[in-house]
Amino acid sequence: MQIDVVGVKFKNGNHVYSFSPNGLKIKKGDYVIVETEKGGDLGVVIKETYKIDPASLTSPLKNVLSIASEKVVKDAEKFDEQAQKLYSTVRKVVKESGLEMKVVKVEASYDNSRYIINFSAENRVDFRDLVKKLAEVLKKRVELRQIGSRDEVRMLGGFGPCGKVCCCVQNFGEFDHVSMKMAKNQNLSLNPNSISGLCGKLMCCLAYENPTYQEAIKVMPKIGTSVSTKDGNGTVVFNDLLKREVDVKFVKGDESEIKTFALEDIKFKREN
Repeated sequence: MQIDVVGVKFKNGNHVYSFSPNGLKIKKGDYVIVETEKGGDLGVVIKETYKIDPASLTSPLKNVLSIASEKVVKDAEKFDEQAQKLYSTVRKVVKESGLEMKVVKVEASYDNSRYIINFSAENRVDFRDLVKKLAEVLKKRVELRQIGSRDEVRMLGGFGPCGKVCCCVQNFGEFDHVSMKMAKNQNLSLNPNSISGLCGKLMCCLAYENPTYQEAIKVMPKIGTSVSTKDGNGTVVFNDLLKREVDVKFVKGDESEIKTFALEDIKFKREN
Protein backbone atom coordinates (compact mmCIF):
# COMPACT_ATOMS: atom_id res chain seq x y z
CA MET A 1 0.00 0.00 0.00
CA GLN A 2 1.42 3.35 -1.04
CA ILE A 3 1.28 6.53 1.04
CA ASP A 4 0.94 10.24 0.23
CA VAL A 5 3.96 12.52 0.67
CA VAL A 6 5.06 15.99 -0.39
CA GLY A 7 8.61 17.00 -1.34
CA VAL A 8 10.07 19.81 0.76
CA LYS A 9 13.34 21.68 0.37
CA PHE A 10 15.03 23.70 3.11
CA LYS A 11 16.94 26.98 2.91
CA ASN A 12 20.45 26.64 1.42
CA GLY A 13 19.79 23.00 0.59
CA ASN A 14 19.48 21.02 -2.62
CA HIS A 15 17.97 17.86 -1.17
CA VAL A 16 14.22 17.29 -1.39
CA TYR A 17 12.82 15.55 1.69
CA SER A 18 9.56 13.63 1.94
CA PHE A 19 6.95 14.57 4.55
CA SER A 20 3.42 13.43 5.20
CA PRO A 21 0.95 16.15 4.10
CA ASN A 22 -0.91 15.32 7.32
CA GLY A 23 -4.32 15.89 5.72
CA LEU A 24 -3.43 19.42 4.56
CA LYS A 25 -4.13 20.68 1.04
CA ILE A 26 -0.64 21.70 0.00
CA LYS A 27 0.42 23.25 -3.32
CA LYS A 28 3.81 23.53 -4.95
CA GLY A 29 5.46 26.75 -3.81
CA ASP A 30 3.75 26.79 -0.40
CA TYR A 31 5.94 27.47 2.61
CA VAL A 32 5.31 24.94 5.35
CA ILE A 33 6.37 24.24 8.92
CA VAL A 34 7.55 20.66 9.17
CA GLU A 35 8.47 18.33 11.99
CA THR A 36 12.21 17.59 12.34
CA GLU A 37 14.45 16.00 14.96
CA LYS A 38 15.42 19.47 16.19
CA GLY A 39 11.86 20.83 16.27
CA GLY A 40 9.80 22.72 13.71
CA ASP A 41 11.51 24.07 10.60
CA LEU A 42 10.47 26.15 7.59
CA GLY A 43 10.69 24.76 4.08
CA VAL A 44 9.18 25.22 0.65
CA VAL A 45 7.14 22.59 -1.19
CA ILE A 46 8.90 21.48 -4.37
CA LYS A 47 6.67 18.50 -5.19
CA GLU A 48 2.94 18.43 -4.58
CA THR A 49 1.32 15.36 -3.05
CA TYR A 50 2.45 12.13 -4.69
CA LYS A 51 2.56 8.47 -3.66
CA ILE A 52 5.55 6.37 -2.62
CA ASP A 53 6.16 2.88 -1.31
CA PRO A 54 6.76 3.18 2.45
CA ALA A 55 9.44 0.49 2.09
CA SER A 56 11.57 3.07 0.22
CA LEU A 57 11.82 5.31 3.30
CA THR A 58 15.16 5.27 5.12
CA SER A 59 13.73 6.86 8.27
CA PRO A 60 10.25 7.32 9.82
CA LEU A 61 8.09 9.77 7.88
CA LYS A 62 7.52 13.06 9.68
CA ASN A 63 4.58 15.44 9.26
CA VAL A 64 3.91 18.82 7.77
CA LEU A 65 2.67 20.68 10.83
CA SER A 66 1.08 23.66 9.10
CA ILE A 67 1.16 25.91 6.05
CA ALA A 68 3.24 28.98 6.93
CA SER A 69 1.56 32.37 6.74
CA GLU A 70 3.08 35.26 4.82
CA LYS A 71 3.98 36.89 8.15
CA VAL A 72 5.86 33.80 9.31
CA VAL A 73 7.89 33.75 6.07
CA LYS A 74 8.71 37.47 6.27
CA ASP A 75 9.63 37.20 9.96
CA ALA A 76 11.93 34.28 9.14
CA GLU A 77 13.73 36.41 6.56
CA LYS A 78 14.07 39.26 9.07
CA PHE A 79 15.44 36.96 11.78
CA ASP A 80 17.93 35.56 9.31
CA GLU A 81 19.18 39.02 8.34
CA GLN A 82 19.66 39.86 12.01
CA ALA A 83 21.55 36.62 12.60
CA GLN A 84 23.97 37.32 9.73
CA LYS A 85 25.06 40.51 11.49
CA LEU A 86 26.42 38.34 14.30
CA TYR A 87 29.04 36.78 12.02
CA SER A 88 31.99 38.83 13.33
CA THR A 89 30.97 38.20 16.95
CA VAL A 90 30.74 34.45 16.37
CA ARG A 91 34.04 34.41 14.50
CA LYS A 92 35.76 36.20 17.39
CA VAL A 93 34.48 33.67 19.94
CA VAL A 94 35.59 30.78 17.70
CA LYS A 95 39.04 32.30 17.29
CA GLU A 96 39.40 32.69 21.05
CA SER A 97 38.46 29.01 21.46
CA GLY A 98 41.52 27.98 19.46
CA LEU A 99 39.54 25.45 17.41
CA GLU A 100 40.58 24.79 13.80
CA MET A 101 37.31 25.71 12.12
CA LYS A 102 36.03 28.32 9.69
CA VAL A 103 32.72 30.07 10.33
CA VAL A 104 30.81 30.10 7.05
CA LYS A 105 27.41 31.55 7.88
CA VAL A 106 25.20 32.38 10.84
CA GLU A 107 21.47 31.73 10.45
CA ALA A 108 18.40 31.91 12.64
CA SER A 109 15.63 29.33 12.90
CA TYR A 110 12.36 30.46 11.36
CA ASP A 111 10.93 31.37 14.80
CA ASN A 112 14.17 32.92 16.07
CA SER A 113 14.38 30.35 18.87
CA ARG A 114 17.96 29.37 18.03
CA TYR A 115 20.98 30.31 15.94
CA ILE A 116 22.50 27.87 13.48
CA ILE A 117 26.22 28.38 12.94
CA ASN A 118 27.53 26.68 9.82
CA PHE A 119 31.25 25.96 9.78
CA SER A 120 33.79 24.00 7.80
CA ALA A 121 36.81 22.13 9.12
CA GLU A 122 39.38 19.66 7.84
CA ASN A 123 38.60 17.23 10.64
CA ARG A 124 35.85 16.55 13.15
CA VAL A 125 35.67 19.23 15.84
CA ASP A 126 34.73 18.81 19.50
CA PHE A 127 32.72 21.99 19.96
CA ARG A 128 30.78 21.17 23.12
CA ASP A 129 32.45 23.90 25.17
CA LEU A 130 32.17 26.33 22.26
CA VAL A 131 28.40 25.83 22.09
CA LYS A 132 28.08 26.80 25.75
CA LYS A 133 30.26 29.88 25.25
CA LEU A 134 28.34 31.00 22.16
CA ALA A 135 24.99 30.51 23.88
CA GLU A 136 26.23 32.66 26.74
CA VAL A 137 27.44 35.43 24.42
CA LEU A 138 24.48 35.36 22.00
CA LYS A 139 21.85 34.83 24.72
CA LYS A 140 20.14 32.13 22.69
CA ARG A 141 20.26 28.40 22.03
CA VAL A 142 22.99 27.59 19.53
CA GLU A 143 23.37 24.76 17.03
CA LEU A 144 26.73 24.19 15.31
CA ARG A 145 26.58 22.45 11.95
CA GLN A 146 29.68 21.19 10.15
CA ILE A 147 29.27 21.43 6.38
CA GLY A 148 31.27 20.29 3.37
CA SER A 149 33.00 22.41 0.74
CA ARG A 150 30.08 22.09 -1.69
CA ASP A 151 27.65 23.39 0.92
CA GLU A 152 30.02 26.25 1.71
CA VAL A 153 29.96 27.46 -1.89
CA ARG A 154 26.19 26.95 -2.03
CA MET A 155 25.75 29.25 0.97
CA LEU A 156 28.26 31.93 0.01
CA GLY A 157 27.65 31.92 -3.73
CA GLY A 158 30.13 32.52 -6.53
CA PHE A 159 30.86 32.03 -10.20
CA GLY A 160 32.15 28.88 -11.83
CA PRO A 161 34.90 28.63 -14.48
CA CYS A 162 32.18 29.05 -17.13
CA GLY A 163 31.48 32.57 -15.85
CA LYS A 164 27.97 31.70 -14.65
CA VAL A 165 26.61 31.39 -11.11
CA CYS A 166 27.61 28.03 -9.64
CA CYS A 167 25.15 25.20 -10.30
CA CYS A 168 24.79 24.45 -6.58
CA VAL A 169 23.69 28.04 -5.92
CA GLN A 170 21.03 27.74 -8.64
CA ASN A 171 19.72 24.50 -7.11
CA PHE A 172 20.33 22.40 -10.21
CA GLY A 173 19.41 19.10 -8.60
CA GLU A 174 21.19 16.97 -6.03
CA PHE A 175 24.79 16.19 -6.84
CA ASP A 176 26.17 14.11 -4.02
CA HIS A 177 28.09 11.99 -6.49
CA VAL A 178 30.12 13.47 -9.35
CA SER A 179 32.66 11.17 -10.98
CA MET A 180 35.55 11.28 -13.44
CA LYS A 181 33.55 8.94 -15.67
CA MET A 182 31.12 11.81 -16.26
CA ALA A 183 34.01 13.94 -17.51
CA LYS A 184 35.09 11.11 -19.82
CA ASN A 185 31.56 10.85 -21.20
CA GLN A 186 31.74 14.52 -22.12
CA ASN A 187 35.19 14.32 -23.75
CA LEU A 188 36.61 16.76 -21.22
CA SER A 189 40.16 17.09 -19.97
CA LEU A 190 40.75 14.79 -17.01
CA ASN A 191 43.03 17.33 -15.37
CA PRO A 192 41.36 17.99 -11.96
CA ASN A 193 42.25 21.68 -12.20
CA SER A 194 40.20 21.98 -15.38
CA ILE A 195 37.06 20.26 -14.15
CA SER A 196 36.92 21.38 -10.50
CA GLY A 197 34.70 24.14 -9.14
CA LEU A 198 35.20 26.75 -6.42
CA CYS A 199 34.74 24.06 -3.79
CA GLY A 200 37.76 22.16 -5.09
CA LYS A 201 35.62 19.17 -6.06
CA LEU A 202 34.44 18.03 -9.48
CA MET A 203 31.99 20.54 -10.93
CA CYS A 204 28.29 19.86 -10.36
CA CYS A 205 27.52 20.59 -14.01
CA LEU A 206 29.22 17.31 -14.92
CA ALA A 207 26.40 15.47 -13.17
CA TYR A 208 23.71 17.90 -14.31
CA GLU A 209 24.62 17.43 -17.98
CA ASN A 210 25.63 13.76 -17.81
CA PRO A 211 22.20 12.24 -18.67
CA THR A 212 22.20 14.12 -22.01
CA TYR A 213 25.64 12.76 -22.87
CA GLN A 214 24.72 9.24 -21.75
CA GLU A 215 21.74 9.22 -24.12
CA ALA A 216 23.93 10.49 -26.97
CA ILE A 217 26.60 7.84 -26.31
CA LYS A 218 23.97 5.11 -26.69
CA VAL A 219 23.16 6.13 -30.29
CA MET A 220 26.56 7.36 -31.52
CA PRO A 221 29.16 5.02 -33.08
CA LYS A 222 32.33 4.41 -31.07
CA ILE A 223 35.63 5.88 -32.19
CA GLY A 224 37.22 3.48 -34.69
CA THR A 225 33.88 2.12 -35.94
CA SER A 226 33.59 1.52 -39.68
CA VAL A 227 30.66 3.42 -41.21
CA SER A 228 29.01 3.83 -44.58
CA THR A 229 28.29 7.29 -45.98
CA LYS A 230 27.24 8.79 -49.29
CA ASP A 231 30.95 9.36 -49.95
CA GLY A 232 31.91 5.76 -49.28
CA ASN A 233 33.18 3.78 -46.30
CA GLY A 234 35.29 5.37 -43.58
CA THR A 235 36.28 5.25 -39.94
CA VAL A 236 34.88 7.34 -37.08
CA VAL A 237 37.57 9.60 -35.53
CA PHE A 238 35.42 12.00 -33.47
CA ASN A 239 31.87 12.38 -32.14
CA ASP A 240 30.18 15.68 -31.36
CA LEU A 241 27.71 14.30 -28.85
CA LEU A 242 25.64 17.48 -28.49
CA LYS A 243 25.28 18.17 -32.22
CA ARG A 244 24.93 14.43 -32.98
CA GLU A 245 27.57 14.79 -35.66
CA VAL A 246 30.34 12.34 -36.60
CA ASP A 247 33.77 13.02 -38.12
CA VAL A 248 34.68 10.26 -40.56
CA LYS A 249 38.14 9.61 -41.98
CA PHE A 250 38.49 8.39 -45.57
CA VAL A 251 41.75 6.91 -46.76
CA LYS A 252 42.63 6.73 -50.45
CA GLY A 253 46.13 5.48 -51.12
CA ASP A 254 48.59 7.73 -49.32
CA GLU A 255 46.01 10.47 -48.80
CA SER A 256 43.32 10.86 -46.16
CA GLU A 257 40.40 13.22 -45.66
CA ILE A 258 38.06 13.88 -42.75
CA LYS A 259 34.44 14.88 -43.33
CA THR A 260 31.63 15.65 -40.89
CA PHE A 261 28.23 13.93 -41.16
CA ALA A 262 24.98 14.14 -39.25
CA LEU A 263 24.26 10.93 -37.32
CA GLU A 264 21.25 10.11 -39.52
CA ASP A 265 23.43 10.33 -42.65
CA ILE A 266 25.72 7.42 -41.73
CA LYS A 267 25.15 3.69 -41.39
CA PHE A 268 26.99 1.34 -39.05
CA LYS A 269 26.49 -1.88 -37.14
CA ARG A 270 25.22 -1.08 -33.65
CA GLU A 271 26.49 -3.08 -30.71
CA ASN A 272 23.96 -4.80 -28.45
